[in-house]
Amino acid sequence: MSPSGVILYGPPGSGKDTITAELCKLRPEFALFQRLKAGPGRTTGYRITTTEHIEQLARAGAVLYRNSRYDAEYAIDRGEVSALIDSGRIPVLHMGQVVGARAVAAFPIDWVRVLLWCPEDVTRQRCQGRGDTDLESRLKVWHETQQDLLGHAAEPWSLVIRTDDVSAARAAHTIDDARLAGASAEVRDIRELVG
Repeated sequence: MSPSGVILYGPPGSGKDTITAELCKLRPEFALFQRLKAGPGRTTGYRITTTEHIEQLARAGAVLYRNSRYDAEYAIDRGEVSALIDSGRIPVLHMGQVVGARAVAAFPIDWVRVLLWCPEDVTRQRCQGRGDTDLESRLKVWHETQQDLLGHAAEPWSLVIRTDDVSAARAAHTIDDARLAGASAEVRDIRELVG
């Protein structure tokens, strides 16, 4: 089987971390891709670096995607994706921008592109439940994600999963089944989902 990876796109609170944990329970080959991060906020799940280092990688053509959010700079670097694949792992990337998901999908492996969705009130409850201190910022990003999807309604997805309707364990099994089947990405009607 050719190398594969998983892109989990969704707003804050849509279950990216929880589903990734379930994927890792399902198969030890799954591995959370730790993005480079320069700036304040959470450090768990990131490789902490400097803005200068990210800029240096970008100039060298080693960055698949970079963005700024929550007063920090983030980057997905080719080297780390390649290192995971070369070690027999299945990278799981968390994305919050459609253009980022598209940029990463250009990396030449078989990607399962998963749109995770939940309503705003579910994001609010989940963020409060996990003790996020920047709730209003996360709700703002929920709305930005909604607009991002509506602005890219023709973007193809391998799967669309409502995480308020499906357990994280079931979602992980569905994602792995799609990966094993080589599910292709296709345009789906997401306007009713996110509208």
